[in-house]
Amino acid sequence: MTSSTRTAERPSNPSQEPQGSRRNKLAQRPLPPWTWVVVLVASAVVAAALAALFTDFHLGFVFVTTLVLFLVTSYVVTRSRAGRRKANDELCRNLVYTAFILALIPLVSLLWSVTSVGMRGLTEPGFLTSDMMGVSGTTDAESVQEGTSVQGGIVHALVGSLMITLAAAAISVPIGLLTSIYLVEYSRGGPLARAITFFVDVMTGIPSIVAGLFGVAAMSWFLGVLNQAGLISSSRSTMGITAAIALSVLMIPIVVRTTEEMLRVVPNELREASYAMGVRKWRTITKVVLPTAISGIASGVTLALARVFGETAPILVTAGFVVNVNWNLFQGWMTALPVYIYRQFQNPINPSLSEPSYQRAWAAALVLIFVVMMLNLIARIIAKVFAPKTGGR
Repeated sequence: MTSSTRTAERPSNPSQEPQGSRRNKLAQRPLPPWTWVVVLVASAVVAAALAALFTDFHLGFVFVTTLVLFLVTSYVVTRSRAGRRKANDELCRNLVYTAFILALIPLVSLLWSVTSVGMRGLTEPGFLTSDMMGVSGTTDAESVQEGTSVQGGIVHALVGSLMITLAAAAISVPIGLLTSIYLVEYSRGGPLARAITFFVDVMTGIPSIVAGLFGVAAMSWFLGVLNQAGLISSSRSTMGITAAIALSVLMIPIVVRTTEEMLRVVPNELREASYAMGVRKWRTITKVVLPTAISGIASGVTLALARVFGETAPILVTAGFVVNVNWNLFQGWMTALPVYIYRQFQNPINPSLSEPSYQRAWAAALVLIFVVMMLNLIARIIAKVFAPKTGGR
């Protein structure tokens, strides 16, 4: 068919085109970018008017009504101008944005509440460098009456949390790593592998208080055996290492799961290439598989540390509470940061004047949130830095 024939077949007058074709062309006209701002403002105005008429102008009612009106109005406007398919697509996008905003509200509210209240205690002199030795109800009353700084700090709780968490990592990371290597590299889906997978799933869902009771029971039995053998004179199990054992029960399934997934992601071609060169299996695992998966393994371990750093119940029943710094995991009680917060809220030093204790508790909660956020940030940095390089570079 020649070009002249094709030209002749085209309608010379645009009005001769089919009406449906012209409607489709009109329906594809994009909406102005300021349309959604106008719709949102109008929805907020209508919601505020409804709240003023039917309620006592409750902000929650205004917020929910604004979202509903915005979703409905934006769908109607988009369908009238761009068609049904575009309207459905826009509605799904707005629903996703709405769900994100709703999920973000509790996080922002939590951060704002803790920061606004806890920043006052965090700026007190010596809060991060002193412990609770010498702090009593009398000192709290004097600080409030005289308007001076609130005494007492969290250094003993920070030391206890760091030592207990690191000890738990030293216990759980080797166990979790070796278990994952066995499940991925050596097991063939046999009964032992299925049993390990089942118990790892069970450990993932156990309550934290059960882990604390397990740590107490295990350490009590072990110390009882040593006491009967005459190797030690005391069988008291409440100490830092008991808390580390309890936290390791919570960390092991996380490390196993994350490491197992990372090892399965490693391509089999790398293993086969190593075997083809005559490299033994254990050396292939240590020199090829683990370095390739080190990014995910390290980030998984860091996330596991963030998970157990804020645990309260296991440490409350295993490590106890003291007011001074204790560097010995194997002797005496230790204080962790979550337990410190709990005790300051639950048992103020001065029951008739709880403001100083609450101030210390809010400031400690702010420090705890900051540490957990930093651990998550470190996990992301590790995953990015140690990720396998792709491409020609």
